[in-house]
Amino acid sequence: MRIAGVSVDPVAQNAAMVDKLQLPFWLLSDPGGGGLLAALGAFNPDERGGIGKPGVFVIDTGGRERYREVARDFADRITEDELLATVIDMQLPATEQPPLALVDPKPGAQAMPVDALLPYCRGAKFAAKAMGLRHPAAKDEADRLFAQMDRYMQTIREFRARTGV
Repeated sequence: MRIAGVSVDPVAQNAAMVDKLQLPFWLLSDPGGGGLLAALGAFNPDERGGIGKPGVFVIDTGGRERYREVARDFADRITEDELLATVIDMQLPATEQPPLALVDPKPGAQAMPVDALLPYCRGAKFAAKAMGLRHPAAKDEADRLFAQMDRYMQTIREFRARTGV
């Protein structure tokens, strides 16, 4: 199995993200989102000038799509544990992950520094809790966002502990 992400950002910005977060997988570039992301049904042209929707696609070595989930937004996505269980159940053969290509990283103008991620997630948790309390019909979705922010915060803490950033 090979893992890759796809973003609407240019190649150099993707390289900066891989470098900043020390991602162990490819981060492919689909500038503008009109290529691969649109073909996968994972492009939202109406938000912030066009962004990729969070999506997970499992493609077997024969090129056959085995799993697909495209979320509405960053809070509406499969959890890591759910995805791992799904992939394990498929019993796909392991494949070698080729080395990452190196590109001169250039962060985008709106790149969020690592030290700003925890406060951002805390704010998102607060907003989710408030939304769930004020709008009972949205409580389940607010609870999912709250839990997602907890997972993000734990990952950020682990990243910072591992890297000293």
